[in-house]
Amino acid sequence: MLDINLIREKPELVKNAMRDLNAEAPIDEVLSLDATRREALKEVEALRAERNTVSKEIGRSRDQEERQAKIVRMRAVGDKIDTLEAELKAVEHELHNAMLQVPNLPGRDVPAGPDEEHNVIVRQEGELRVFDFEPVPHWDLGPTLDIIDFERGVKLSGTRFFVLKGLGARLQRALGAWMLDLHLEQGYTEIYPPLMVRREMMVGAAQLPKFEENIYRDAEEDYWFIGTGEIPLTNLHRDEILPPGTLPLNYTAYTSCFRREKMSAGRDVRGIKRVHQFDKVEMYKLAEPETSDDELEAMVRDAEAVCQGLEIPYRLVEMCTGDLGFQAAKKYDLELWAPGVEEWLEVSSISNCTDFQARRANIRYRPEKSSKARYVHTLNGSGLALPRTLIAIMENYQQADGSIIVPEVLRPFVGKDVIRRA
Repeated sequence: MLDINLIREKPELVKNAMRDLNAEAPIDEVLSLDATRREALKEVEALRAERNTVSKEIGRSRDQEERQAKIVRMRAVGDKIDTLEAELKAVEHELHNAMLQVPNLPGRDVPAGPDEEHNVIVRQEGELRVFDFEPVPHWDLGPTLDIIDFERGVKLSGTRFFVLKGLGARLQRALGAWMLDLHLEQGYTEIYPPLMVRREMMVGAAQLPKFEENIYRDAEEDYWFIGTGEIPLTNLHRDEILPPGTLPLNYTAYTSCFRREKMSAGRDVRGIKRVHQFDKVEMYKLAEPETSDDELEAMVRDAEAVCQGLEIPYRLVEMCTGDLGFQAAKKYDLELWAPGVEEWLEVSSISNCTDFQARRANIRYRPEKSSKARYVHTLNGSGLALPRTLIAIMENYQQADGSIIVPEVLRPFVGKDVIRRA
């Protein structure tokens, strides 16, 4: 969440940022609740001070009548304090909930623009393959090669579910293993986190309350299924003060992810581009504020290395203010070219969330032993999301006879050079 001091001291700056983000945020409500809270706190503290002073006077008093009158008066003051403290607690709860609805501010160098049409293509790498036949989309390739079974996925779980079969399942497993090994070489520490977390972990990662309608949960025990490995990785160091010399911390995790996809109803209904369950390799960093921009660029390079290793054309896109999202101050997307569906597929979003998540999850560090604790900066990125990466591999490496060549880096994991119909 944002620093309340920033909203209090520079409300117009924050409101202008909300307009740039196309965000409806309750800034006036936050300011009103904050003013009410400060007045109530001021009154409570004044009454507490009065009670402390009079209590000392009562202890020193030798006049029984005067002493008794002060005792009666302090009982009334105590009742007043109890009432005000209850009101203060309610106001603080309202203020906290309002603050949770305010998105992060865009960085100063983020390109301005109202929507995705104003995103900036930073660079494009690799030549688009020229086919001497009509490339086939993955939703036809998969069933023909008997590596994707859509019908049984729907039978098991309903729409937007699928089954990977045989070499299809092995190809996905190979992708996850190879990506993890690559990130370990890049200096990340592998984590295997829970796939269900408590509600406060979702709040800490800025998934709640904003995205509640898109999150699966177990209502009986209030467990929430993660939609990204970012969620547990954000909260690994929740409520901690990291000692000097700890940062940066680099983590990677291979997890299944679960999303309702309500916001995309009616879009991408064919194939495996937009599904309720998918696997993803996540990269995550905790960094000092002064180095977080450099760490963001390093994470971009680490994710690009995956695209380069697969030898698939890709492009790097910087998000404009209107397409930035809720928790990111700066964000890049990596997109792989998919010739069968004839579009660029987003396979990674790489974000610097500055101290936005750290304030919600209370993650701090000390630059030096004697220094005051500061909030860390958090960064996250996919390295990469597997279903769309799988699409790009299938469609780019398809052959005229319907087979798929396995990318060279994956062959040791797959055990095959070519995927053909058995």
